[in-house]
Amino acid sequence: MASLLTTKVPWHQGEEKLHHLLKAPHGNNPTIPYLSPPAAFLVQQCPLIALGALDSQGRPWSTLWGGTAGFANPAPESQIKLQTPVDSKYDPVVQALWVDQHTDKYRGRMVSALAIDLEKRRRVKLYGTMVGGSLSDGDTGHAQLVVHIDESLGNCPKYMNKKHIVPVPLKPKLVSDSPQLGPEALELLARADTMFLSSSHGAMTMDTNIRGGPAGFIRVASNDVGGAVLVYPEYSGNRLYQTLGNLQTTPRAGYVVPDFVSGNVLYFTGSTEILVGKDAAAVIPRSNLAVRVTIAAAIFVENGLGFHGEAGEPSPYNPDVRYLINEKQIPGTEKDNTDATATLIKKEIITPSINRYRLRISSRNPASWSAGQYATLSFQDELDMGYSHMREDDPTSLNDDFVRTFTVSSYPGRDMPDNEFEIMVRRNGPVTRYLSQVYEKAGLEVPLKGFGGSFHISTEKAVAPYVAGGIGITPLLAQLPDLDISRLRLFWSVSMADLGVVRDTFQRWPQLPRSTTLFITREVELDGDDRRMWDEILSSGAKIVQRRMQAEDLELELADVWYLCAGVTLKRMVVDWLVGKTVVYEEFNY
Repeated sequence: MASLLTTKVPWHQGEEKLHHLLKAPHGNNPTIPYLSPPAAFLVQQCPLIALGALDSQGRPWSTLWGGTAGFANPAPESQIKLQTPVDSKYDPVVQALWVDQHTDKYRGRMVSALAIDLEKRRRVKLYGTMVGGSLSDGDTGHAQLVVHIDESLGNCPKYMNKKHIVPVPLKPKLVSDSPQLGPEALELLARADTMFLSSSHGAMTMDTNIRGGPAGFIRVASNDVGGAVLVYPEYSGNRLYQTLGNLQTTPRAGYVVPDFVSGNVLYFTGSTEILVGKDAAAVIPRSNLAVRVTIAAAIFVENGLGFHGEAGEPSPYNPDVRYLINEKQIPGTEKDNTDATATLIKKEIITPSINRYRLRISSRNPASWSAGQYATLSFQDELDMGYSHMREDDPTSLNDDFVRTFTVSSYPGRDMPDNEFEIMVRRNGPVTRYLSQVYEKAGLEVPLKGFGGSFHISTEKAVAPYVAGGIGITPLLAQLPDLDISRLRLFWSVSMADLGVVRDTFQRWPQLPRSTTLFITREVELDGDDRRMWDEILSSGAKIVQRRMQAEDLELELADVWYLCAGVTLKRMVVDWLVGKTVVYEEFNY
């Protein structure tokens, strides 16, 4: 063992190229050239092991075995032994290790593994060679596998969404074996928050690891007969780039996407392309690094897993889902006006958590916007603290580009110069918290990336019903000068804590209360200025309802087209209430 302790696992050329390309600091490879004692201990504690192997065509595949801790155990001489029920007929790793090979040729075959405990967010990567094993007959067989471990490496818990694993009987049924994904596979990808992938550096080494994120982080770019194309972002990690280093030299990988609820499973293998910097952002905005996979072969199996997983806490490091550029209009991806800046010149406190900010544009090229659009501002220079492997005090900041979009609440050129605009913002997250703390005369200047959006309200031909939740009133405010307010019907749900926004809005637009029904939630005891503010609102002419908005409150006969800007919960309810109507909505983007 003494000689092993002094042995180093060198970086291969693919890893070194990624380190240089992504400016990772040079350092020794932390991989240990044997089964380390901590790795051996964790192997027997984990209820699941993801495995990778190459098939007879040299294609990598991945699978996921287990269901109960103890099915894998360390053995002498840096070995591990696995004993578990498997899908003998459709599991591609079973096929690669046993069925596609001559029985006397299994020794020395590369095997990669990831022992993983999702419930406790623990994992260890393993690589070695197969030294023994057997597979019983039948569609649902029993596998015994012995692997000599040549490399082991513990990994951090980031992007692991907790699951409590329980064993279930295997009852595999093939649904599809086409590289064009069927509806069941597409539905699984749309809600998957975990997948595993295996890659190789030629015939030299292999790697199996996990990729996790918010549900739907794997995006489907196309789904043709020749094979679906998937894209997923690579989040901020440990900067070892072992998987991506493999893909640099050998651009293909095998994936397994488990359905922890049903036990269904999607396997696929295909060619890969690493997207970096602008190439990544051009495909999946807000990403600096991504992988595009063109599927060459896929297998979707019903009840193909020997376990289910009860969902627990998602990873606190998960960012929001990043959509493909061709999927939807994504705020902040409009063409940059690269020389434009916005300088904070005024701040008004409206409520304890809501402020209005006025900003002045400086640009060599004229910057213009229309009512109902948003402004995209970059706070990266102000807030980005640089690389950090883990940041437990603020996990989501590791994948934050600090670019934010804010609906412009002022009408272009009304009551202010043409090169000024206002935004009304609730404190919610690092950027808005920073904004609320900035002294307005400190000269805060941030890049203005541009204006975008097309949330346009019309009262020209019909009544315009508008449903707002809290500061969901903001897109309406900028458009009021263009609207016939007598033909507007505003249904506004507001917390008692946000009465300051209501008073401010009614003072600026004294004709608006007659078109407004206010739903006041979260009653609190009022006194002093709050009581006087409440009395002003009561006497404004608005209809006051002191409870949450309900379906019957919306007068469906008012119009066929409704407008909506609200948080996720209210938005979902209103859309359900307005079935059969055209709902034009604006989303919150902080």
